[in-house]
Amino acid sequence: MTTKSQTPKEIVEVLNKYIVGQVEAKKAVAVALRNRWRRLQLSLELQEDIIPKNIIMMGPTGVGKTEIARRLAKLANAPFFKVEASKFTEVGYVGRDVESMIRDLMEIAVTMVKKEKQEEIQEQAKRAAAAKVANLLRKENNDDDTPPSDSFYVVPEDKPRKTRKKLVDEILDGKHDDKDVTITIEIQAMPMMNIMGPQGADNMMDEMGLNIGEMIGNMLPKNKKNKTMKVKDALNVLTKEESNKMVDMESVKKEARYRVENNGIIFLDEIDKIASAGGGHGPNVSRDGVQRDILPIVEGSTVNTKYGMVKTDHILFIAAGAFHMSKPSDLIPELQGRFPIRVELNSLNSEDFVKILKEPKNSLIKQYTAMLKTENINLRFTDGAIKEVSSIAFKVNTKMENIGARRLHTILEKLLEDLSFNAPELKDDEVVIDAKYVKKYLNDIVEDQDLSKYVL
Repeated sequence: MTTKSQTPKEIVEVLNKYIVGQVEAKKAVAVALRNRWRRLQLSLELQEDIIPKNIIMMGPTGVGKTEIARRLAKLANAPFFKVEASKFTEVGYVGRDVESMIRDLMEIAVTMVKKEKQEEIQEQAKRAAAAKVANLLRKENNDDDTPPSDSFYVVPEDKPRKTRKKLVDEILDGKHDDKDVTITIEIQAMPMMNIMGPQGADNMMDEMGLNIGEMIGNMLPKNKKNKTMKVKDALNVLTKEESNKMVDMESVKKEARYRVENNGIIFLDEIDKIASAGGGHGPNVSRDGVQRDILPIVEGSTVNTKYGMVKTDHILFIAAGAFHMSKPSDLIPELQGRFPIRVELNSLNSEDFVKILKEPKNSLIKQYTAMLKTENINLRFTDGAIKEVSSIAFKVNTKMENIGARRLHTILEKLLEDLSFNAPELKDDEVVIDAKYVKKYLNDIVEDQDLSKYVL
């Protein structure tokens, strides 16, 4: 399904396969994604004036905020980068490193586009690699005088004559996989160096540091080493080498920059940690500083990266936070204005946990069942067991810190610990987890509050 055909309803239907509940949040991000496509259908003049409607998602941890943003990026095939806003307070009072999230997003986009381009030329690159392997096999057969064309492959008289093209085809068909061949690979003499600008320097100095580090790395001599391996492995190594040569990096950078500027998504997690509820003094000075550094990027600015200048005007920012100790209105007014859409995600109850365990495409039950299937064990959970696990997860979240659906990971891991440990030696091909089994392994832990704090 292409981005063009994804209506908001269709986007929500896909999100429903992975995330339980949170209807309002799903609707908000679905409309935001569709609006990006709508904008690109307009004239260039009008496109410039339409700014993205950034979103703040509020809700406790483990209710699906990050998963919604991540799935949205996959749906749009868009560059996606997640960063904790609180990270920027660790650098110092000015939050110097804020623009790094745009550089990281650009790196992700370049990797994404390069991979797509390599897939497009995969067959061509593989054939070129197979031709190299064929030449090496001929050389090792003392056939140095054979011209590098589709001429006949000279072999001893007791063997049939073979064209170079036929040999290449045989290599691609895997007929020579088990033969040994010696290829030459390049090894960098020294590891890549990271050179950073001085503390407190502006972003241009940071970028100069990055470029100098890459330039020095490219200037370092590369050692060549002969390595003998099977033809199958050599084909993989040389295919990667050939695809790297064939890809036009200038077009990759251009396409990556376009995707970042028009479809890029940055997920700012823990934004509540930089909200200054008590005014601009003490540690709040650092938080306000980070907000003011984030503001121009969200408003629209130009960031210097090693791939060129990147405009942030139309990047979609999705912020999220629990907002236990603060509220969105504690953010500086200018930043609040750049996040016009606000949605609240609900805490999860035991019924939600039942759905989370059973319904999503990648549910935990399906994951554990598949994992133990590798040990020839058919794991089956009864409905009673799922309800009991859900009830325990809700109870523990109520008694202690509410970590949402993440509590299910902890509880299931503890529940299946002995089974996972003994799985390789078990003779039974089916293990049924029922409510009685769950109570046997978990009830004592849940009842002992001191123990549950450490175990669950």
